[in-house]
Amino acid sequence: MIWLSELGKVQPVAYTVLVLSIVAIIGLAIGSVRIRGASIGVAGVLFAGIFMGHLGFQINPSILDFVRDFGLILFVYTVGLQVGPSFISSLKKEGLRLNLMAFGIVLCGALLTIFLAYLFKIDIAAAVGIFSGATTNTPSLGAAQEALKTLPSVSPERLVLPSLGYAVAYPFGVLGIILTMLLVKGLLKIDSTEEVELFKKGLESDVRNLERVNFVIQNKNLDGITIEDLPGRRELGIVISRIKKVGGEVEPALRDMVLNVGDIILAIGSKKSLEQFELIIGKRSDVDLLKIPSDVVSKRIVVTHKEVLGKSLRELGLHEIYGVNVTRVTRSDIELTAVADLKLQFGDMLQVVGEPEDIEKVAKFLGNSVQELNHTNLVPVFIGITLGMILGTYPLSIGSMPAPVRLGLAGGPLIVAIILSRIGKIGPLVWYMPVNANIAMRELGIVLFLGCVGLKAGDQFIPTLVNGDGLLWMGCGAIITFVPMLLLGFLGRLVFKMNFMNLCGLMAGSMTDPPALAFAHSIANSDAPAISYAAVYPLTMILRILVAQFIVLFLIS
Repeated sequence: MIWLSELGKVQPVAYTVLVLSIVAIIGLAIGSVRIRGASIGVAGVLFAGIFMGHLGFQINPSILDFVRDFGLILFVYTVGLQVGPSFISSLKKEGLRLNLMAFGIVLCGALLTIFLAYLFKIDIAAAVGIFSGATTNTPSLGAAQEALKTLPSVSPERLVLPSLGYAVAYPFGVLGIILTMLLVKGLLKIDSTEEVELFKKGLESDVRNLERVNFVIQNKNLDGITIEDLPGRRELGIVISRIKKVGGEVEPALRDMVLNVGDIILAIGSKKSLEQFELIIGKRSDVDLLKIPSDVVSKRIVVTHKEVLGKSLRELGLHEIYGVNVTRVTRSDIELTAVADLKLQFGDMLQVVGEPEDIEKVAKFLGNSVQELNHTNLVPVFIGITLGMILGTYPLSIGSMPAPVRLGLAGGPLIVAIILSRIGKIGPLVWYMPVNANIAMRELGIVLFLGCVGLKAGDQFIPTLVNGDGLLWMGCGAIITFVPMLLLGFLGRLVFKMNFMNLCGLMAGSMTDPPALAFAHSIANSDAPAISYAAVYPLTMILRILVAQFIVLFLIS
């Protein structure tokens, strides 16, 4: 392998690509191995990097730092784009309580870290790495390393300590969450199948579970009024899709149509809303308007024209201009009733009812271009990264802290991505990335980051674990993982009476740990945990990034 060592001197870039590719291959292969349904996933790249670094494969420090930081930027930016649209809504109602509980977990872990560091006289630089590894949060490791670099008194040797602490604590970080789920389930004798059924029943009134009901109008007070003026329609979020006048044919239900007793309408809404609407209308009809032959068809149309983004269905006036009716909008796999004030976003899928020629006109107006939907526009991506870097590197002076706080390479791009994806469109720029492209860029970023972190820590990892304080660090990491998770599990179940599926998602989300989410899914083969996971993930990610910096800047002078 002499030629490989020589390659590092003659062609350092080619050598870097070669070594990182080998690390990625080995690491992803390790991460794909499942033991009792669980795997370490992309974290295998970290351990592959440590192994290669231990064998002596070292990359030019400048190149290594660039690849590591760029990988981190790609990862957190694409995560922000993914969770941004649902971030604000996740803080409402149940999401607010979930986020408060997740905040408590972050705070508990940070206080435990500081306590254990002083109790066992662990270097704070190593302790913050243990904190990141025990909570399986890679961006907080990057933020801590960035904060350390801003302190002039930190030696190069101490700059490596966070990576070592992270690598030592990470394995039990993943395992500890899974063990907590199993422990809570076993001790409290929870039937996961029953919990899934209870979870489904709890969603019956949610707008994502829309139903269709045919009603015959019997209320004489409704005779002669228009669909637009139907009492309770707006308040209950009901959309009238089709109508069959007495003695007439089935046709699209436009807002200015006059209703009469005996007319049959097809209404769409949640189960609870439809039950209340029935008290206003009259009774359910045995006639199914969907099964009656007519010229009326239903088609899904995807929004891809920039000109209509940010405009509400009322502003577009599709029913007045084209004579069609929008009944449902699917956004990020969530079904929404097409209320008039709903503003359209890029990639929204509209269920449109009308005559074929009118629907084709609407499709042309809205775009309906699958090719455009799958196209990744890189200009907004780099604009977002630029703004993220400006925000991340801007110094924020807080009180008497020895150095300014910076959101860093992890926090800045993450927050900017959340904001921009929430806004959706500024002028001609659309902050939308196809799911496949987002996943590919995110995975590439985290593989590059973890590979570089592992390579940099590899030559010191084994000596630290065997001869140094590695076993002590590992034990402290297990405490930082297990204690907050166990408290959360029993408090969530016994005090707040949480559904076990929601609780598992909260545990995984408060640790921002995809492998734990995958295990929660496998417990009852249900996607239910993903809802609470997504609700707490964005805020938890930001908090862990900031807390890691606070630990460094407050406690290292």
